Amino acid sequence: MLAAESLPEFQTALARAGLDGWLIYDFHGLNPIAVGLLQLPGMTTRRFFVYIPREGSPVAVTHAIEQGPWTTWPAGWRKEKYSSWRALESLLAGLVKGKRVAMEYSPGDAVPYLDRVPAGVIEMVRTAGATVVSSADLVSSFYAVWSDEQRASHERAARAVSTIGQEAIRLAGSRADSASPLSEHALQGWIKEKFEAAGLEADDHGPIVAIGPNAANPHYEPTAASSATIKRGDILLVDLWAREKNGVFADQTWMGSLGKPSDRDTKIWLAVRDARDAAISLLRERIGGKKTVGGGEVDDAAREVIRSRGYGDFFFHRTGHSIDPRDLHGSGPHIDNLETREERALIPGVGFSIEPGVYLAGEVGMRSEVNGFIGRDGLLITPADYQKELLIV
Repeated sequence: MLAAESLPEFQTALARAGLDGWLIYDFHGLNPIAVGLLQLPGMTTRRFFVYIPREGSPVAVTHAIEQGPWTTWPAGWRKEKYSSWRALESLLAGLVKGKRVAMEYSPGDAVPYLDRVPAGVIEMVRTAGATVVSSADLVSSFYAVWSDEQRASHERAARAVSTIGQEAIRLAGSRADSASPLSEHALQGWIKEKFEAAGLEADDHGPIVAIGPNAANPHYEPTAASSATIKRGDILLVDLWAREKNGVFADQTWMGSLGKPSDRDTKIWLAVRDARDAAISLLRERIGGKKTVGGGEVDDAAREVIRSRGYGDFFFHRTGHSIDPRDLHGSGPHIDNLETREERALIPGVGFSIEPGVYLAGEVGMRSEVNGFIGRDGLLITPADYQKELLIV
């Protein structure tokens, strides 16, 4: 639940942005930012709004039959009840008429991770007399930032994920010439067992274990029924992500070669690695110099390296995604100027992945993934021992 002690921070940010308030809306969990910020207990199946004004106390507009989730709403803050749509629209107009308010809205759907409020609700708020602007920077500052504890949890997870990823590739190499080489699915299961033993949790998908041509599909996932054998002479991609319970995800991709890589594969690896390092270099330069840097700019820096090596058409996803305290693919600034028009600055406290890739359909795919975090002490890249050369096993 939004806490009274955090209100001054919100209101300072609203004043700095020239906003009258932040209007938070949800219905059936459509807006995960509202869900994460408010953390309402119990059932919420009706529309609700929470208005955080630049001055004064917040106001919750709630449905009459769903008062249970609001029992911890601070007693000194207003809570209005409605039953009819007429009453809802009247209450809304009383709150926002003539005001400039932020909502989880992205003009032109530039950043889908921000575009959480339905167009009809935006129309309703505008009809109530408000000017609606994007809450993009508020989301970065109040939803996407990590605490010190979350950073520490991420760093622990990153060390474990790094070890497991490298061990997985070495294990595959050691079995490649045996009578029982591993399949992609078997190695995937081994990684999951290692996560469990380390006290880490992942999600319902992955990790991605892809050999040879399968690695050219960035979202490939082996199954028991469809899984290639990991054999010598191929490139192996292992993309794995995990976190401590209630911690922040660590998300990494490691690349191996079962035997000496071909000249083609070496060139692709160097393009991907150097693109990753160009992104890191730009971040270090700007952040070290106390200068602003946007996620789109970092994407451009990585993409230019791959384009200059002749693989521009084969790098067809963003360079990286937000990693916020709740989600692996979060709502903070992304490293993206391809799939979305990400113009937000990378502010202190936000985390993200950096993962350029090159994918030649039917032949091979390579990606190198690390995570970045902008701390008060500068740029943190995890894992600390991120990959410099192909692992030849």
